[in-house]
Amino acid sequence: MNNSLRLYCAQINATVGDFTGNFEKIASHIENAKKNRVDIIAFPELAITGYPPEDLVLKPAFIEKSVHYLSRIKDISDNITVIAGYVSRDLEIYNSAAILAGRRIISVYNKQFLPNYSVFDEERYFQQGSFTPVFELNGIRFGVNICEDIYYSSGPLLQQAIAGGAILGINISASPYHTGKIAEREKMLFTRAIDNRINILYVNLVGGQDELVFDGSSCLINEKGAIIYRAESFEEDFFIYDLDTDDISFTRMQDTKFKNQRELMRQHMDKLQVIKIPSEKSNLKNLSGKEKINEKFTEKKDLYSGTISCIEEEIFMALVLGTKDFILKNGFKKVVLGLSGGIDSALTAVIAAHAIGAKNVNAVLMPSAFSSEGSIKDSLILAEKTGILHRIISIKDIYSAFTANLESNLTGSEINVTKENIQARIRGAVLMALSNEYGWLVLATGNKSEISVGYCTLYGDMVGGFSPIKDVYKTRVYDICRFLNKKYNNIIPEQILLKAPSAELKPEQKDQDKLPPYETLDAILKSYIEDEKDYQEIVSEGFDSATVLEVLNMVDSNEYKRRQGSPGIKITARAFGRDRRYPITNKFRISPGD
Repeated sequence: MNNSLRLYCAQINATVGDFTGNFEKIASHIENAKKNRVDIIAFPELAITGYPPEDLVLKPAFIEKSVHYLSRIKDISDNITVIAGYVSRDLEIYNSAAILAGRRIISVYNKQFLPNYSVFDEERYFQQGSFTPVFELNGIRFGVNICEDIYYSSGPLLQQAIAGGAILGINISASPYHTGKIAEREKMLFTRAIDNRINILYVNLVGGQDELVFDGSSCLINEKGAIIYRAESFEEDFFIYDLDTDDISFTRMQDTKFKNQRELMRQHMDKLQVIKIPSEKSNLKNLSGKEKINEKFTEKKDLYSGTISCIEEEIFMALVLGTKDFILKNGFKKVVLGLSGGIDSALTAVIAAHAIGAKNVNAVLMPSAFSSEGSIKDSLILAEKTGILHRIISIKDIYSAFTANLESNLTGSEINVTKENIQARIRGAVLMALSNEYGWLVLATGNKSEISVGYCTLYGDMVGGFSPIKDVYKTRVYDICRFLNKKYNNIIPEQILLKAPSAELKPEQKDQDKLPPYETLDAILKSYIEDEKDYQEIVSEGFDSATVLEVLNMVDSNEYKRRQGSPGIKITARAFGRDRRYPITNKFRISPGD
C-alpha cells in the first residue's frame, strides 16, 4: 500500500470584506473535496477576508467577522483537514492560517516574515509569528507557512522539512502579479523544493483588487523541483492530486546535503512541536492503477508555456482580469470611454470588451475641428469589429462657446496649451455627464509613458474611475495590440498601429513634437522609475544627456498630476502609487553636476 495524501488546491477569487461571498466559495470547495475523499484542502492567504484588507484590519468589527467565519468553516471540517487564511487576534493581530479538522481548530500558524516593501504594508497591521509546528496526518508529516515565509531559505520551511521531517510544505499565498513574476516565483519554489527535498503545494490567490492583480498559477512541485501540476493563470481553478510520498525518503537518503543539514539541526528537533491530526477515515486505501484520482483530474496542460503563448498574452490576461474585477466588484455593470482613433483608447476598448462583454462597453467619439477624418473612420471600424456600442458627440460648438466666453481672459488667438487642454477637459466633462446619467464607470485611456512625463490633461483625458493601461508603456501597448491582431483577426484597424500618435488638439500635432521617440522615452523611464538609476548611469547607457535630463525633470515635476489620476492595474515591477511614493512638494532635482 502506498503512503499517499489526497490534496486539493482551491485557487479562489476572494473579495476584500465580502465575508459571505468568500465563505460560500470556500464551503463549495470543501463540499467538492469531501465528495472526492480528499485528505487536505488548502485555500489562499487571507481567503476569508480577501487580500490586502489594509486599514480595515484596524476595525475590531472586521476582525470579529474574520473569526466568526472561521468558526463557520470549522463546523464543516468533518472528515477533512482544511487550511484557511484569516485575520486573527490574540492580544496582537496576525495574518494567520488555521488548520481545521474534525470540526475543531487543530492549530493556528501565524505568518513570520511580514513584507514591508513595494505594495506591501504588513508591518503596519500584523505582529510577527514565531510558532513553527509540523503536522502529522495518517503518519505523514507536513508543514504550513504563508506567502513571504517561503521566500527565505532560512525560513520556517527549512525547520519543517529538515528538523520536523515534513515531506510536504503547504504555502498559502496572495502574491500579486507583475511582468515576469510567474517565472520568478516558480524559480524560487524550485530552489526551496530542491534545498529541502520536500514537496510544495503552493496555493495562490487569483483576481483583481484595486490596483493589484493576483495571477493564481498555483502549483504542486515535487522534491526534485519538477512541477507535477499547475493551476490555470488569471482564473479561478482547483486541482486534486494524489501525492505518493514513498519516493521522498529514498531521495533524502541519497542527498548528502540534506543529511548534513539534518545533522546540524538535530538540536532543534526536540523543540519543534509535532501536532497529530486525528483521522476520521482513511481516504487512500490500496491506491493503484485507475483508482488514482490523478487520472481523472490531470487532463489539463501542466506546462505554463502551453497555457499562455507569450508575455503580451500574459499581460493582456492580467489587464482583462484586473479591469473586470474592479468594475464588477465595485458594483458597476457598464463602462464608458472616449474613442479617439488612437492606439491607447483602442486597446482600452478591447480590454473592456473582453472583461465585461462588448454590449456593456460604450464608446464616445468626440470630434473637434482638429480631429482627422481618418481617426473618426478608424474609431468606427474598431467599434464594429469589437461589437462595442458607440455614439458621436461633437465638441466643436461647445469648444467655440467656451473659448468665446473666455476670450477676454486669453492672451492670444493662437492654439496654445490652454486651448488644447480646454478640448480635453470638455471631453472629460462629456464622459462624466454620461457616467452620471447612466451609472457607467468612466475608463481613462492614458498609458504609463505619457502619465510618467505629464503628457496628459488633468480633469481632461485623465478623467476616469479606473485606468486599465496606466502601468503599460507605450511601446508595450503596441506589442500587445500586434499580438491581439494576430490572435483576433486584426481586431484593431492596422491604420491605428501605423499612424503617428497624436492628441489632435491642434493642426498637424504629433506626440513626438514634445516627446522623444517612444522607444527612447520608455527605455529612459524604465531605467529611472523601475531600476532607480540616476542621471549619470542612464547617460552612460548611451542616451543623449539633454534628453535624459529633460525626461527626468518631467517625471519629477508631474507627481501632483499622477496623484490625482484614477487607479490602474499594476503590470511593471514598480508602478506609480503603492509602489513608488514620492512627495509632491519636493525640491530635489537631478542635474548633470550631481
